[in-house]
Amino acid sequence: MKFSEVIGQNEAKQRLMQLVQEQRIPHALMFCGPEGSGKKALALAFASYLLGEREAGETAGSRFPENAEAMLRHLEHPDLYFSFPVIRPAGTSSEHKMESDDFGREWRELMRKSPYFTMEQWMVCMNAANQQAEIGVGESHALLKKLSLKASQGGFKVSIIWLPERMNQECANKLLKLLEEPPAQTIFIMVCEEPEKLLETIRSRVQRINIKRLNNEEIKHALVSQRALDEETAQRIARIADGSWTKALGELDASNENLVFFEMFKQMMRLAWGRKIQEMKEWSETAATYGREKQKRMLTYFQKMVRENFMYNFRQAELIYMSQDEEQFASKFARFINEGNVMEIDRQFAEAQREIGQNANPRIVFFDLSLQMIVLLIQK
Repeated sequence: MKFSEVIGQNEAKQRLMQLVQEQRIPHALMFCGPEGSGKKALALAFASYLLGEREAGETAGSRFPENAEAMLRHLEHPDLYFSFPVIRPAGTSSEHKMESDDFGREWRELMRKSPYFTMEQWMVCMNAANQQAEIGVGESHALLKKLSLKASQGGFKVSIIWLPERMNQECANKLLKLLEEPPAQTIFIMVCEEPEKLLETIRSRVQRINIKRLNNEEIKHALVSQRALDEETAQRIARIADGSWTKALGELDASNENLVFFEMFKQMMRLAWGRKIQEMKEWSETAATYGREKQKRMLTYFQKMVRENFMYNFRQAELIYMSQDEEQFASKFARFINEGNVMEIDRQFAEAQREIGQNANPRIVFFDLSLQMIVLLIQK
């Protein structure tokens, strides 16, 4: 992937190029920023540049093999390594230490389509159900073995670690030793969304580069040039995306799960207002059929909808970040979300999300949540 294929982030691109030009490349970098800002794409572009990929008209130089760009296009360069969270599929022996290579084919297929994807999309690609994805000690063992070898192409070895905050404790401790005594000619690039969850000793050994949210104009331009949208539609989607290219892509997907979440949100609020207890129980049974990761995503969406409906009451278009269907629903529903209940409704959703993450019974969690909505919506 080339720098020109990364949406926006010109400031970060210039900083990385300057490190190369001044020959001040640190052995470990950490790209930190929100989901959808392009951290993974930027990491891949930087790794590709270090390994010999160049823009049209640029020369790669004699130190790079002639087929370097072809290998990078197919993500098959022998000196480029990926580490990422994986699940333990049903039936896998407990003796086997899971590592990224166990899902290497699925990873490369998804990355070849586009490095702009979410953790949720990666979970779907792995056919995850209720499993939690993590980077375990098996990965640190595999990485140590790979990086101890000499670079096959004679240049750098580049290790991209996606979401290092999902490392378990044993893996994190072993990675720390690698960072303290890095193998020769090895560059680590971590792509992180929650750096506070990493060991402080790891954070202190990397050079952090903060990746900003994309601005609306950058997203709009990409939608027009890459997706052939008209200016007006692109502008609306760019505002809803709130700096995230993955959210912008999600808005284009007619089967996007937010449509399901939107229907579930409408049903819950209508049933709660009508005090239809039996139907609410059925609603809870439906919600309980989703995997835990999907349930948590749905509750996050519910929180967003509550905030947006509250803001809708101020009647200021620049404060509203909803789709046309969501805004149409808000025109009738928003008056039920006010200063007296907005904080408590948000808290109830957050509490339900915490309980789901702690493996509470989802039928009980969602039924109790819907009952709480009866009480809170009365306070209009």
